[in-house]
Amino acid sequence: MSREEDLGHRDIEAALEARRELGARYDAELVEGFAERIERAVDRRVADQVALAQRRTSAVGDAGGRQLALGIVSLVAFIPISIALGVNGQFLALLVTLAGIVGVNLAHAWQSRNP
Repeated sequence: MSREEDLGHRDIEAALEARRELGARYDAELVEGFAERIERAVDRRVADQVALAQRRTSAVGDAGGRQLALGIVSLVAFIPISIALGVNGQFLALLVTLAGIVGVNLAHAWQSRNP
């Protein structure tokens, strides 16, 4: 919100002072002008909130495709690794590799759900 359109205590004081100087016959114009500024400020804040909500929804929606791709790549990568380590009897290395792949997938899923 710009400095000149910022609605605050000074604006209210200025409107009351203008009313005192101009008299009661200009009340409608003063109130209408002040109401328009309030409406613009509210509209701007609502638009900002809607835009923020849309960005968050879009980010979560896009994460689903990335999560699926990561899961498929992880599975495709783990199959040959598990065969190579399983045949050679390196079960501890197999468990560490599996834990690493699961950890990466969990971290990505957690990060994608918390914008």
